[in-house]
Amino acid sequence: MTKYGLSLPQGSEADLSHDVTTVAREAERLGYDSLWVYERVLFPVKPNDGMYGVPGLAWSETYQFNAEPLTVLAAAAAVTQTVKLGTCLLVAPLHQPVRLARTLATIDQLSGGRMVAGFGSGWSSDEYRSHGAELRNRGRDLEATIDACRTLWGPNPVSYRDSRTVVDNAFVTPKPVDSIPILVGGGSAPAALDRIARKADGWIPSGMGAEAIGQTWQRIRELADGHGRDADALRLVPLIHVYVADADISGDRTPFQGSPAQLAEDVAALTAVGADEVILYVVNGNTARELVDRAGALVERLPR
Repeated sequence: MTKYGLSLPQGSEADLSHDVTTVAREAERLGYDSLWVYERVLFPVKPNDGMYGVPGLAWSETYQFNAEPLTVLAAAAAVTQTVKLGTCLLVAPLHQPVRLARTLATIDQLSGGRMVAGFGSGWSSDEYRSHGAELRNRGRDLEATIDACRTLWGPNPVSYRDSRTVVDNAFVTPKPVDSIPILVGGGSAPAALDRIARKADGWIPSGMGAEAIGQTWQRIRELADGHGRDADALRLVPLIHVYVADADISGDRTPFQGSPAQLAEDVAALTAVGADEVILYVVNGNTARELVDRAGALVERLPR
């Protein structure tokens, strides 16, 4: 059965004092299976890189204000009981691995084992410089962060060493309730796909159509088999930006823009290529009430 996640409000449209908890409670009541946050750490006035690393592409104004994602997720954990709590995505190389592993494990404990870690490598050299990191090392540092977290979540005492982190025979706590799955984002670069196949528990694609997702997912599964992993154990969790209209959009409709019934057809194309869960970012949920209303109208029509 396909599961559905909803992105929490954390941008300039949100009143953090109540919108996060309101949407979290309501999403759980509506039947969503998970809640998600994303990470942007700054908004450069004159960025060195185009958005998503695309030369010349202007950054979305929605990135001018972004609440710290793990704090938002902890607030959601406090007012929910069953929904999973995920990051989509943390720019993992910007985080000190010991601190990150402990924070994720703490949220997992607070929530009774509901944490899902979604990691990405990022694309902004401005963000990397602000953290004393190098964009050119992002692939290496992402893999090291995955390895560090898994080691630090293991039985004490733990030892771990890489170019940024040294833990020598020490107790590191807390530990996750069980195990925290690590999903990895990324596009179609061969190195990124191989990383997912070797290291991740699943893939979070974004900005791709269903056909491209299906083709890339098949390649990841083949690579996982080649590395001796069980491809059937990996999860496909696309992130989709949806515009939820009040009525059908006629004519030449852009996918993921339309009425709840039309969007359900678009989502069905994702389930057809193997999506285990679909994360929905409602782009026209400008207030907590509007987000809840549109998310509610949508989830009623989604294929299960």
